[in-house]
Amino acid sequence: MSNSSKKILIIEDDKFLAKMLSRMLESHQYDTILASTGKEGLIKASGEEIDLILLDIILPDIDGFDLLETIKKEEKTKNIPVMIISNLGQPEDMAQGRALGAMDYLIKSDLSLDEVIKKVRKILPV
Repeated sequence: MSNSSKKILIIEDDKFLAKMLSRMLESHQYDTILASTGKEGLIKASGEEIDLILLDIILPDIDGFDLLETIKKEEKTKNIPVMIISNLGQPEDMAQGRALGAMDYLIKSDLSLDEVIKKVRKILPV
């Protein structure tokens, strides 16, 4: 890990998807940190220097929208860009995510790993 690597926090309770995203991002020179609950994600977002958060909406403890709202309110985390990756693909879910401050909203069923990398690179050029 080099000091210049951008650090991405993946808040995702699906361990398989989280590991897959992590491996893919690391192969493109990003460092990743995993959190499987909203509470764990919030602690890691506050305690580390994070450059980007990939956030699931359906988490076992805190709803992702509530978590996003908290992240955007707190001084230490409010400027971290957040990209939602969720199964919730209704226009109102996407609108709510953007209204709460998400930079992008990806739907898991439409997800290609190349697309994730492209969107991450737009936010965090390597």
